[in-house]
Amino acid sequence: MSDKLRLGGMALPDGVLVHGPTAWACAIRTDDGAVKIAAQRKRLIGSRVERPLLRGPARLAEAFAALPALKRALPEAKLPLERSGVAASMFGTAILVAGIRRTRLHETAKELIGGALSLAPALLSLRDGSLAAYHGAEHMAIGSYEHGEPRAKEHERCGSHLVGPLLATTTAGNLLATRMPLRYRSAVRLAASAFAVAASTELFAWMQANPERRLARALARPGHELQHRFATAEPSEAQLEVARAALAACLELEEA
Repeated sequence: MSDKLRLGGMALPDGVLVHGPTAWACAIRTDDGAVKIAAQRKRLIGSRVERPLLRGPARLAEAFAALPALKRALPEAKLPLERSGVAASMFGTAILVAGIRRTRLHETAKELIGGALSLAPALLSLRDGSLAAYHGAEHMAIGSYEHGEPRAKEHERCGSHLVGPLLATTTAGNLLATRMPLRYRSAVRLAASAFAVAASTELFAWMQANPERRLARALARPGHELQHRFATAEPSEAQLEVARAALAACLELEEA
């Protein structure tokens, strides 16, 4: 794997987006059954940021920065969070979490429940069977490229593995906020949320480097179960064709 590019990706309800170090490519299946592809160089390169606690958010920003360009190049592409039900879920979850924080539950229980509920919008977006199948296709295409052999629908670097670290760091940050004077709590929660994203990406990198450590296995478990049981499905050959087309277009641009 040493001579292979490190790739990432995102499943869409109608296709797959593949990220390379300096370029991205997306392939979708249109309503008439055709495969449509777009590929571009990245304007923002997050891998250039190497400072701890900044490099993780920089890479996330790099991934999301490609989405507006994708929509301009492929207006037909559907993004997972564009569904109206997901937006309603985000609003409802925020109200429910605020209500839980006003209960008499122990503070740790409140934050753990709130953190788990915050996953609801993402889980709702995965209810679309085609999205879960394209997620599996994305993993199979990228994993097969990286390992040089056919791979299953789960991938060791899937973003679902961030669930455990993110829940742990978010809960710790929000517990700290509850110890602050009331007038400072909102600001501390906001700062804690930003820190949680940065810290969880550092934890994720440590987990990748130390997969046999007990803590690494424990933190990876929630994401593994989510990926295995809910977030991915076995793709059809037509969906694999789309994922492979996105992969080939990204590699072509990277190697040009």
